[in-house]
Amino acid sequence: MAAKHPIDSKTVVTSSVLPSETNAIHTLFGGELLARMDRTASIAAQRHSESVVVTASVNHVAFNHAIPLGSIVTIEAKVSRAFKTSMEIYLDVWFTDNNFNKPIKANEAIFTFVAVDETRKPVEIPRLIPQTKQEKTRYASALRRRQLSLVLAGKLKPEQATELKALFDIK
Repeated sequence: MAAKHPIDSKTVVTSSVLPSETNAIHTLFGGELLARMDRTASIAAQRHSESVVVTASVNHVAFNHAIPLGSIVTIEAKVSRAFKTSMEIYLDVWFTDNNFNKPIKANEAIFTFVAVDETRKPVEIPRLIPQTKQEKTRYASALRRRQLSLVLAGKLKPEQATELKALFDIK
């Protein structure tokens, strides 16, 4: 199985915010944005794995700016790290308001997906080779996030998590 680069999974989805998708203050519902991000991330994960994928977790979501009615929303997703059968997807969300000002970064998120076969059993996926500075940073951070998650779940001891040794001040 040939390794891939993050750009191979890049997925960009653009849509507008309609009245039925907004709350009482005329901004996009958070749940609506989460659904859009999940769909975009799943396409990126499918592109990387060339398999059916399922959402394993929503690891992080930052709602930094409300997105007003009528805005144009662009969601960009790329695989940031591939493990054996799972992959982390990093998403950036931008919007342009009704005045068509410069795009504003509204949100970012990190989702985890697992590639599965027709019996829903996990399948191996290609390795990921980051290329840009940002991709390399996100790649390294993904391993630390995974190790921390495993430590917190009791599936990994802190001293086994090489990337976390400095965080926990372990010699």
